[in-house]
Amino acid sequence: MYSVHTVILLSGDLSSTSNVFRFDLNCALGTLEAERKYESLLNCLSHPPAFTTVRVNTHLASVKQVKNLLFEEIHKQFKDLSVPVLQHPELQDVLLIPVIGPRKDLQKQSSEVIVGAQCGNSVLRGAHVFVPGIISASKFMKAGDVVSVYSDIEGKCKRGAKVFLGTKVFIGNGISELSRSEIFSSSGSLKGIGIRMTDPVYLSPSLDNVLSSYLFLQNLPSAVVSHVLNPQPGERILDMCAAPGGKTTHLATLMHDQGEVIAMDKIANKVKKIKQNAALLQLNCVKAFCFDGTKVLATGKKEDGQEGPPFSAESFDRILLDVPCSGMGQRPNMAYFWTLKEVMSYQPLQRKLFSTAVKLLKPGGTLVYSTCTITLSENEEQVAWALETFPCLQLQSQEPHIGGEGMMGAGLSLDQLKLLQRFDPSSVTSREMDINSLQDSREDDLILLANKDCIGFFIAKFIKLNSK
Repeated sequence: MYSVHTVILLSGDLSSTSNVFRFDLNCALGTLEAERKYESLLNCLSHPPAFTTVRVNTHLASVKQVKNLLFEEIHKQFKDLSVPVLQHPELQDVLLIPVIGPRKDLQKQSSEVIVGAQCGNSVLRGAHVFVPGIISASKFMKAGDVVSVYSDIEGKCKRGAKVFLGTKVFIGNGISELSRSEIFSSSGSLKGIGIRMTDPVYLSPSLDNVLSSYLFLQNLPSAVVSHVLNPQPGERILDMCAAPGGKTTHLATLMHDQGEVIAMDKIANKVKKIKQNAALLQLNCVKAFCFDGTKVLATGKKEDGQEGPPFSAESFDRILLDVPCSGMGQRPNMAYFWTLKEVMSYQPLQRKLFSTAVKLLKPGGTLVYSTCTITLSENEEQVAWALETFPCLQLQSQEPHIGGEGMMGAGLSLDQLKLLQRFDPSSVTSREMDINSLQDSREDDLILLANKDCIGFFIAKFIKLNSK
């Protein structure tokens, strides 16, 4: 059994995936420094970011209004604790809520519930435990029992088990909403809250169905991306890999819902989610389509009145390409099961999507490429390839630029690296946040921490100079 604050990273295939990290870092730093940074990085990735980040839907309400409502909600959830809500000075539509933890004084209960690794990651970011995420529960657990919740980080617990002696990480205590027999009933149709978390190891507000039309849970770098693209009212924007619609709806909001934001994903259920989010935030300029982004360029003349894909060449003012990636920057992630082959499979797909995006972009238009991973092959190497393959592209400075510079090792110049934006969670010293240290902290220091202690992310911005 492990406590969450002692876990570095338990991977299903460390011998392969870790080599991707190490090789990238060796290229940039040298062996000794690479090993130190590697351990720091894995430690960071196994913990949640230091802040819960929400984006305000300024289409419906002011930041001040939502900030006040959010403060009231947090006060209600946290009772006696005074936790501030901070407005980001460079991202005016972003609010930050400090995460308290890890809390090491929680008493473990005799009654245990085991949840899947993905569910466990969500709990570490403030979620309750929903029934589908529960794998195992103690034999005599009944509704109303105080239980300790553990994450099965190796995926070895069998559904319905009464006892689990494998590797598990304690993520907090909660109250069971259902009995064991109700959770594991043969119908399997229950979908609501199974365990209401009362004392999680990391204390974050539960924002499920809270002010849902006024705010959107979004990682800090994900909110930066839309500001970097800087869409203007009346423009035609393409979000090529858009699900679940966080960046899509942000783009529409920044445009004051004036113009056209085309959102695409090749999975129908994900497109449905984009449409739901746009409707919830009351944004009318979003048009979502189920289509493969690699095939979205029209080869012939489009029919008159055809609204959806495929699209004509050079028909978009700005394009956001937030590509499918290995996701090695996502936090928290206490268990990583990708193989080296799977990680390396993303680069060719990303290049196909990028090539299509360049052809769809108008001369003078802006293309922003982003990932939520930290590998060199999916980030700086892609930028170097793009600049060599497409002479019409030129790297641009980014505003705001609150992340670090790009990483060496892909052949880019120092000046080019300065134009990139890489969010590296290992660049900040890991710290514990309790209510006393929070109250003693200056707001400027908290903002600086939020900029660094977030998910791993990468952003590159290009302008298309001509149509060649």
